[in-house]
Amino acid sequence: MRRKTSARLGLSAFLLAAACAGTGLAPTATATADSPDTPLASDGLLKAMQRDLGLSPAEARERLVDEKQAVKVERAAKKAAGDAYGGAWFDAGRGRLTVALTERSAAADVRETGADVRFVEHSAAELDAAKARVDKFVDKAKAPKGVASWRVDAKANRVVVDVVEGHRADNDVTSFLRRARATAPLRVDTVPEAPSTFAAGTVGGDPYYTGNVRCSIGFSVHGGFVTAGHCGKAGAGVRGWDGSNIGSFQGSSFPDNDYAWVSVGNGWWTVPVVLGWGTIPDRLVKGSAEAPVGTSICRSGSTTKWHCGNLLAKNETVNYSGGAVVRQLTKTSVCAEGGDSGGSFISGDQAQGVTSGGWGNCSSGGETWFQPVNEILQRYGLRLHTA
Repeated sequence: MRRKTSARLGLSAFLLAAACAGTGLAPTATATADSPDTPLASDGLLKAMQRDLGLSPAEARERLVDEKQAVKVERAAKKAAGDAYGGAWFDAGRGRLTVALTERSAAADVRETGADVRFVEHSAAELDAAKARVDKFVDKAKAPKGVASWRVDAKANRVVVDVVEGHRADNDVTSFLRRARATAPLRVDTVPEAPSTFAAGTVGGDPYYTGNVRCSIGFSVHGGFVTAGHCGKAGAGVRGWDGSNIGSFQGSSFPDNDYAWVSVGNGWWTVPVVLGWGTIPDRLVKGSAEAPVGTSICRSGSTTKWHCGNLLAKNETVNYSGGAVVRQLTKTSVCAEGGDSGGSFISGDQAQGVTSGGWGNCSSGGETWFQPVNEILQRYGLRLHTA
């Protein structure tokens, strides 16, 4: 980035590095211990988890240790389960991962990995195929405004459709549910609001702009950073918080997906850091191992800064206001607001994804979805910038 002085938030060139780092952050990060007996935590992170998840510092430390183990167990258990794999979820109260199985013959091998076992009717492959059939008929007709999203829920062993409160009896919603039931084992839940994306109009002093839209930087990659696709189209120029040119959108997809990557040049550079905004020390990014459902997760964004919550579901199809349907999103209980779009979702020191959209706010609460970062890296052939 440009080397110039600034009093913004008491930072100088560090904040400039933050804007292009792919993280909306500053590079003054605190390294975390890698010992298996030491949680990836700082006092600030523990305080954020205590605030957002209702945990004590000791409970937060214990949970981080359990979640780190659950990531390893999930990989091993999925391999051990084979075709009988029905999905997995983390139980925060018990600190253990549960794996759903369709065959009892796989139970012993899965238990040896350290996972608990629950027997179910449908495999993960069957549920994913059922959800794909729902996605397919939506491709041919616009999703109803009263349908917020649909996803595979391993714990329920169903495809779950979220309907906006007060819209269950709408003709187009009942028609959608009828078609969905014909193709998938279904459960219908109610949500208070429809989701929307979190882009915002120009506000001075925030990480990056394209046109009159402000969004947040996600993660550094070699050559640039990744962010949300709805923030800008391929070829659009990108400016930093100080108005100087960063680069341009090299690739962008929205709707269907919600991801993009931006080149970095003109004196800007990238660093493998996520900004803690003074709530926690800035976080070094060391990889992108995917966290299981049920684990804690935190988000950094230019509007509401640092917030934490739980990872609720994966591979969810979301119907944003205006009929923009986006697939393969991950759902969280983390709040967000306008301008947070594109920002970093991180678990410990592992990059998870970029903020897409949601409902609610950080005063009353809500839910937010992110586009998984590994999909973005694979799509564009990018390499995550890690510490």
